[in-house]
Amino acid sequence: MLQPGERAPEFHALTTTGVRVDLDAFAGKWLVLYFFPKAFTPGCTAEARRFRDNFPDIQALGGEVLGVSHDDHATQCDFAKAVAVTFPLVADADRKIARAYGVSRALLPFDKRVTYVIDSQRTVRAVFHHEFQVNKHLDDVLQFLQRNAKS
Repeated sequence: MLQPGERAPEFHALTTTGVRVDLDAFAGKWLVLYFFPKAFTPGCTAEARRFRDNFPDIQALGGEVLGVSHDDHATQCDFAKAVAVTFPLVADADRKIARAYGVSRALLPFDKRVTYVIDSQRTVRAVFHHEFQVNKHLDDVLQFLQRNAKS
């Protein structure tokens, strides 16, 4: 996993909203980049709903959210629709983004549950890794942004 202070790796991806994104798409904002193991699982669904329900609070603190999993694009689009997320998700079926961010698992077909907060200079400022405490990701992000959004 990346550590705070490291430069966030560039990525290029198609979102569930049909827009291609990279780090430049989030210039001037905090990027909350969260990796989740698998669409439609109970923990990932709960996590996506919490980010969805609190997305306006994240935006008010200058942040944007982007969710990533190894699911294919069609599955990711179905998941985004079913959960009614208000932020984009990205399919990382080839796991290039997960490998670049150090969250892929060598022997398992899903990635670690990790959330990065990246600043406008593309520096990782916070890393949250809670495999089973899915609620902690959002709580940690909100606490971090509340403390640091003005800096």
